[in-house]
Amino acid sequence: MPEGRLTLQDRRRIATGLAEGRSYAEIARRLDRPTSTISREVGRNGGPAGYRPERAHQAAARRARRGTPARSPEAAPLDREVFELEEGAVELAVGMGVPKMVARVLIRLWLSEEGRLTAAELARGLKVSPASISMAVGYLMRQGLVRRERDPQRRRDIYVVDDDAWYHSTVISARQTLAAAEITKAAGRTLGLDTPVGRRLARGGAFLERISLDALASAERWRDLPP
Repeated sequence: MPEGRLTLQDRRRIATGLAEGRSYAEIARRLDRPTSTISREVGRNGGPAGYRPERAHQAAARRARRGTPARSPEAAPLDREVFELEEGAVELAVGMGVPKMVARVLIRLWLSEEGRLTAAELARGLKVSPASISMAVGYLMRQGLVRRERDPQRRRDIYVVDDDAWYHSTVISARQTLAAAEITKAAGRTLGLDTPVGRRLARGGAFLERISLDALASAERWRDLPP
C-alpha cells in the first residue's frame, strides 16, 4: 500500500510497536499493511532507534508536495507485491549502512527469477548507467555476495546470486576480521601486556579472533541448511 496512505495515527502506532520491541511483521499485522511498507517507512525515517512519527509524517507530506513519483512499472517490471518487497528491502539495507545502488542491485538480483542478470538487464531495470552497475557489482563481488559468469557466445558478463552467496560472504567477512584480530593482538604484545593500551588491544584482538573462528565454524556447519 502506498506510503502516502499512512496517517499520523498509523505512524504513532508504528512508533509504539518499535518501542515495545515488536518486529516489522508484527507491526504490519496490527496495521493491516505489508511488512515491506513498515520496513520502508522506518528505514527512510531514522531507523528503529530514530523513528519519530510526527517528523516522518511531515517528511511524507513534503515528498507528496514535491510530487516525488514511485518508480514506474517500466523501470521495475515486477508485480505489486514483489515491488513493495524490493523497495522495503532496499530501504532496510540502506538503513544498515549499505550504499543505495549496491542495495538496489543486490535485491534486484535476489528477486529475479533465476538469480542471474546481465549488466544491461540491471541497468535497464533500475534505470541507471552501466557504470553505476559496474561499481555496485564490484563491491558485491568483493563481499562474496555476487559472482560473475561469462557468456562466451554473446560476449557478455552475467551476475549471479545463488544458495552459497551468504556462505561465501560470511567466510570473507570472518577471515577479514580474523586478520584484524591478529594485527590487534600483535600490537598489544608490542606495547606490552603490562600497559593499559597493550591489555586493551590484546583483549580486543582475542575477542575478534574468537568470534571470527566461531563464525567460520558456524558457516561450515550450516552451509547446507535446507530452506
